[in-house]
Amino acid sequence: MEHDVSDTKASGDAAPTTALRRKPVQQRSAKRVEQMLDASAQLIDEIGYDALTTTLIAKRAGVAVGSLYQFFPDKRAVVQALTQRNLERFLGAVTERLGTVDHSHWWDVVDSMLDIYLYMHRDVPGFSKVHFGDVVDLRLLDERRDNNSVVSESLANLLTDKLNVPADQVTTPISVAVEVADALLNLAFRRSPQGDAEVVAETKHVIKLYLASRLGE
Repeated sequence: MEHDVSDTKASGDAAPTTALRRKPVQQRSAKRVEQMLDASAQLIDEIGYDALTTTLIAKRAGVAVGSLYQFFPDKRAVVQALTQRNLERFLGAVTERLGTVDHSHWWDVVDSMLDIYLYMHRDVPGFSKVHFGDVVDLRLLDERRDNNSVVSESLANLLTDKLNVPADQVTTPISVAVEVADALLNLAFRRSPQGDAEVVAETKHVIKLYLASRLGE
């Protein structure tokens, strides 16, 4: 199943920090920033993060380098903003999907979250190379917490709101589930660019059983 995450907005807590030097207030400026993020995503797919430069981003986005520096101090900040945008779109898609799945057990919930992640890895430019930032910096999303902590806390907030489960019972199990899923999905994509289907299925099975054993059906 495909998931359109291009315009979805997250209702959970995303990263509190921002990579922008200043927030665009005009629609034209906001569009220019989006062009820079799109350009950086395309270039990361083509040449990788290490070879990325602000000059290349500006050229691909069709803007002057000086215009880029008005909003971003360096390429790391551009990719940080791109990663934050990806997290917001991921959480937004999960929020939307949770409104349609059966909440009576963890099977559909886990399927939905992992399917959205897999879709983004396969189809969202730049995501397969950067994910939620670890390739660049373990604390790219928030300097106070590692990237997986930001993701797990955001998901815990969503599940608390949508599934009516106590926050104090959800936080640690969701954190563990995110770490396990991260490791297993890395294995799946090492075996196949599209994600080894057998490893993905085993990942879903492990996470479903674990969450059910900790949080109940």
